[in-house]
Amino acid sequence: MSDALQELSDLIQGKQEDAVVSTAITGGELCVTVTLNRLVGFAEFLLTHSECRFSTLIDITAVDYPTRDKRFEVVYHFLSMYQNHRIRVKACARDGELVPSITSIYPAANWFEREVFDMYGVMFAGHPDLRRILTDYGFRGYPLRKDFPTSGYTEVRYDDKEKRVVYEPVSLVQEYRQFDFMSPWEGAKYILPGDEKEEGVK
Repeated sequence: MSDALQELSDLIQGKQEDAVVSTAITGGELCVTVTLNRLVGFAEFLLTHSECRFSTLIDITAVDYPTRDKRFEVVYHFLSMYQNHRIRVKACARDGELVPSITSIYPAANWFEREVFDMYGVMFAGHPDLRRILTDYGFRGYPLRKDFPTSGYTEVRYDDKEKRVVYEPVSLVQEYRQFDFMSPWEGAKYILPGDEKEEGVK
């Protein structure tokens, strides 16, 4: 399998040298990093080239690296049922930089790109309907960014008096938060069944 992946890697590098930044075979999978401005053409090549024929877009996701200049790594997973290959494609983008949409080539990218936008705030240029898909319309922030607070900014609850869902700022009452990091086994004496007889046994 690794020989076949190496052949595929060589083919892609030879045919798409302007797009490919790097390739690597790790864990039995081929991973290709491409430049952002060549992403659409590269995706079209994967779909149409006779030795690739990656007909199925499995998923699109992203990874947040806040300390990098190009903060976001947008990751695509493709499957070729004709050649029995999988490939992972990565493209790096700065915060606020537009990533070209591949919905014109893979219609399945529509909801995947919306999810990446919703969770990370990555904008896709040319997307037909880029809006939130998992969070509420009034949601603030992007939950999968590393700098997003784990508690969020608002909490949602049903108000029985108002008979509707209400949004309120998150309020964590300090006196109910315990920061005791002692192990549950320290400072406690546990009596197991039968131990109460221990003192009486000589």
